[in-house]
Amino acid sequence: MTNDNIDNPPPPQAVTHEQHQYDRMMVVLHWVLALALIAQWALGNWMVDLPKEPPGYRAGWFNLHKSLGLVMGLVILWRLGWRVTHSVPAPVATSALWQRAVSKLNHGLLYLCMLALPISGFLGSSFSAYPVKFFGVALPRLFEPQPDMKSMLAEVHETVAFVFAALVALHLLAVVWHVMFKRDGLLKRMMWGS
Repeated sequence: MTNDNIDNPPPPQAVTHEQHQYDRMMVVLHWVLALALIAQWALGNWMVDLPKEPPGYRAGWFNLHKSLGLVMGLVILWRLGWRVTHSVPAPVATSALWQRAVSKLNHGLLYLCMLALPISGFLGSSFSAYPVKFFGVALPRLFEPQPDMKSMLAEVHETVAFVFAALVALHLLAVVWHVMFKRDGLLKRMMWGS
Protein backbone atom coordinates (compact mmCIF):
# COMPACT_ATOMS: atom_id res chain seq x y z
CA MET A 1 0.00 0.00 0.00
CA THR A 2 1.46 3.42 -0.97
CA ASN A 3 0.90 6.79 0.53
CA ASP A 4 -0.53 9.12 -2.11
CA ASN A 5 0.95 12.16 -0.38
CA ILE A 6 4.48 10.81 -0.84
CA ASP A 7 4.10 9.36 -4.34
CA ASN A 8 1.95 12.18 -5.69
CA PRO A 9 2.79 15.36 -3.80
CA PRO A 10 0.37 18.24 -4.33
CA PRO A 11 1.42 20.80 -6.94
CA PRO A 12 3.31 23.78 -5.52
CA GLN A 13 1.06 26.66 -4.59
CA ALA A 14 1.30 29.79 -6.63
CA VAL A 15 3.45 32.39 -4.93
CA THR A 16 1.48 35.57 -4.43
CA HIS A 17 2.82 38.99 -5.36
CA GLU A 18 2.84 40.01 -1.71
CA GLN A 19 5.32 37.24 -0.87
CA HIS A 20 7.79 38.86 -3.27
CA GLN A 21 7.20 42.33 -1.88
CA TYR A 22 7.97 44.21 1.30
CA ASP A 23 4.86 45.03 3.30
CA ARG A 24 3.34 48.46 2.85
CA MET A 25 4.67 49.90 6.10
CA MET A 26 8.22 48.95 5.09
CA VAL A 27 7.66 50.50 1.65
CA VAL A 28 6.41 53.75 3.20
CA LEU A 29 9.27 53.88 5.72
CA HIS A 30 11.82 53.14 2.98
CA TRP A 31 10.72 55.94 0.67
CA VAL A 32 10.02 58.52 3.40
CA LEU A 33 13.45 57.92 4.93
CA ALA A 34 15.16 57.81 1.53
CA LEU A 35 13.84 61.25 0.59
CA ALA A 36 14.33 62.68 4.10
CA LEU A 37 17.91 61.40 4.42
CA ILE A 38 18.90 62.75 1.01
CA ALA A 39 17.37 66.14 1.87
CA GLN A 40 19.04 66.11 5.30
CA TRP A 41 22.41 65.25 3.73
CA ALA A 42 22.03 68.11 1.23
CA LEU A 43 20.99 70.53 4.00
CA GLY A 44 23.95 69.50 6.14
CA ASN A 45 26.42 70.08 3.31
CA TRP A 46 24.86 73.41 2.36
CA MET A 47 24.60 74.90 5.85
CA VAL A 48 28.22 74.40 6.93
CA ASP A 49 29.35 77.18 4.55
CA LEU A 50 26.76 79.71 5.74
CA PRO A 51 28.14 82.92 7.23
CA LYS A 52 27.71 83.53 10.95
CA GLU A 53 26.33 87.00 10.23
CA PRO A 54 23.62 88.13 10.58
CA PRO A 55 23.29 86.56 14.05
CA GLY A 56 20.88 83.66 14.20
CA TYR A 57 20.71 82.95 10.45
CA ARG A 58 23.22 80.11 10.44
CA ALA A 59 22.07 78.87 13.87
CA GLY A 60 18.49 78.68 12.61
CA TRP A 61 19.47 76.28 9.83
CA PHE A 62 21.62 74.21 12.20
CA ASN A 63 18.73 73.95 14.66
CA LEU A 64 16.39 72.85 11.85
CA HIS A 65 18.94 70.19 10.80
CA LYS A 66 19.20 68.96 14.40
CA SER A 67 15.42 68.92 14.88
CA LEU A 68 14.87 66.97 11.68
CA GLY A 69 17.71 64.64 12.67
CA LEU A 70 16.01 63.82 15.98
CA VAL A 71 12.69 63.10 14.24
CA MET A 72 14.45 60.98 11.64
CA GLY A 73 16.31 59.11 14.38
CA LEU A 74 12.96 58.02 15.82
CA VAL A 75 11.67 57.01 12.38
CA ILE A 76 14.89 55.04 11.79
CA LEU A 77 14.34 53.18 15.07
CA TRP A 78 10.76 52.51 13.98
CA ARG A 79 11.97 51.17 10.64
CA LEU A 80 14.63 48.99 12.25
CA GLY A 81 12.08 47.62 14.73
CA TRP A 82 9.63 46.91 11.92
CA ARG A 83 12.34 45.21 9.87
CA VAL A 84 13.33 42.96 12.77
CA THR A 85 9.77 41.97 13.68
CA HIS A 86 8.30 41.42 10.20
CA SER A 87 9.17 38.97 7.45
CA VAL A 88 10.92 40.18 4.32
CA PRO A 89 11.06 38.74 0.81
CA ALA A 90 13.71 36.16 0.01
CA PRO A 91 16.74 37.39 -1.97
CA VAL A 92 16.31 37.63 -5.73
CA ALA A 93 16.93 34.14 -7.08
CA THR A 94 18.79 35.44 -10.15
CA SER A 95 21.50 37.08 -8.04
CA ALA A 96 24.81 35.29 -7.54
CA LEU A 97 25.86 34.37 -4.02
CA TRP A 98 28.54 37.10 -3.90
CA GLN A 99 25.94 39.69 -4.98
CA ARG A 100 23.62 38.62 -2.18
CA ALA A 101 26.52 38.89 0.29
CA VAL A 102 27.42 42.39 -0.93
CA SER A 103 23.76 43.43 -0.80
CA LYS A 104 23.38 42.13 2.76
CA LEU A 105 26.60 43.89 3.84
CA ASN A 106 25.54 47.15 2.16
CA HIS A 107 22.10 47.06 3.82
CA GLY A 108 23.68 46.35 7.20
CA LEU A 109 26.10 49.26 6.81
CA LEU A 110 23.24 51.54 5.68
CA TYR A 111 21.34 50.73 8.87
CA LEU A 112 24.48 51.27 10.95
CA CYS A 113 25.03 54.69 9.35
CA MET A 114 21.35 55.61 9.77
CA LEU A 115 21.73 54.95 13.50
CA ALA A 116 25.17 56.57 13.84
CA LEU A 117 24.17 59.82 12.13
CA PRO A 118 21.50 61.04 14.57
CA ILE A 119 23.40 59.67 17.59
CA SER A 120 26.71 61.34 16.67
CA GLY A 121 24.92 64.56 15.70
CA PHE A 122 22.95 64.73 18.93
CA LEU A 123 25.90 63.85 21.16
CA GLY A 124 28.18 66.29 19.35
CA SER A 125 25.60 69.05 19.81
CA SER A 126 25.17 68.07 23.47
CA PHE A 127 28.87 68.84 24.10
CA SER A 128 28.50 72.24 22.44
CA ALA A 129 28.26 75.50 24.36
CA TYR A 130 24.88 76.07 22.70
CA PRO A 131 21.70 74.24 23.76
CA VAL A 132 20.17 71.64 21.48
CA LYS A 133 16.87 73.08 20.28
CA PHE A 134 14.04 70.88 19.07
CA PHE A 135 12.04 73.12 16.74
CA GLY A 136 12.85 76.10 18.94
CA VAL A 137 12.47 74.40 22.33
CA ALA A 138 15.75 74.02 24.24
CA LEU A 139 16.29 70.46 25.42
CA PRO A 140 17.83 69.74 28.84
CA ARG A 141 21.63 69.81 28.75
CA LEU A 142 23.17 66.35 29.08
CA PHE A 143 26.84 67.33 29.34
CA GLU A 144 28.96 70.31 30.21
CA PRO A 145 30.48 71.96 27.12
CA GLN A 146 33.58 70.08 25.98
CA PRO A 147 35.05 71.46 22.74
CA ASP A 148 37.27 68.39 22.15
CA MET A 149 34.32 65.98 22.38
CA LYS A 150 32.18 68.26 20.22
CA SER A 151 34.91 68.44 17.59
CA MET A 152 35.54 64.68 17.60
CA LEU A 153 31.84 63.82 17.32
CA ALA A 154 31.37 66.42 14.57
CA GLU A 155 34.16 64.67 12.65
CA VAL A 156 32.48 61.28 13.21
CA HIS A 157 29.14 62.72 12.06
CA GLU A 158 30.63 64.18 8.89
CA THR A 159 32.63 61.03 8.07
CA VAL A 160 29.59 58.78 8.57
CA ALA A 161 27.55 61.12 6.34
CA PHE A 162 30.00 60.67 3.48
CA VAL A 163 30.26 56.91 4.01
CA PHE A 164 26.45 56.80 3.99
CA ALA A 165 26.36 58.76 0.72
CA ALA A 166 28.78 56.26 -0.87
CA LEU A 167 26.66 53.31 0.34
CA VAL A 168 23.51 54.95 -1.05
CA ALA A 169 25.28 55.44 -4.40
CA LEU A 170 26.22 51.74 -4.43
CA HIS A 171 22.62 50.85 -3.53
CA LEU A 172 21.29 53.00 -6.40
CA LEU A 173 23.79 51.53 -8.87
CA ALA A 174 22.63 48.03 -7.91
CA VAL A 175 18.99 49.05 -8.44
CA VAL A 176 19.81 50.52 -11.87
CA TRP A 177 21.68 47.34 -12.79
CA HIS A 178 18.72 45.16 -11.77
CA VAL A 179 16.19 47.38 -13.58
CA MET A 180 18.12 48.09 -16.78
CA PHE A 181 20.12 44.92 -17.32
CA LYS A 182 18.77 42.04 -15.24
CA ARG A 183 15.12 43.08 -15.52
CA ASP A 184 14.25 40.77 -12.66
CA GLY A 185 11.55 42.93 -11.03
CA LEU A 186 13.68 43.82 -8.01
CA LEU A 187 12.37 47.38 -7.78
CA LYS A 188 8.76 46.15 -7.64
CA ARG A 189 9.54 44.63 -4.22
CA MET A 190 9.75 48.14 -2.78
CA MET A 191 6.74 49.64 -4.58
CA TRP A 192 3.26 50.31 -3.19
CA GLY A 193 1.16 48.47 -5.80
CA SER A 194 -0.19 44.99 -5.33
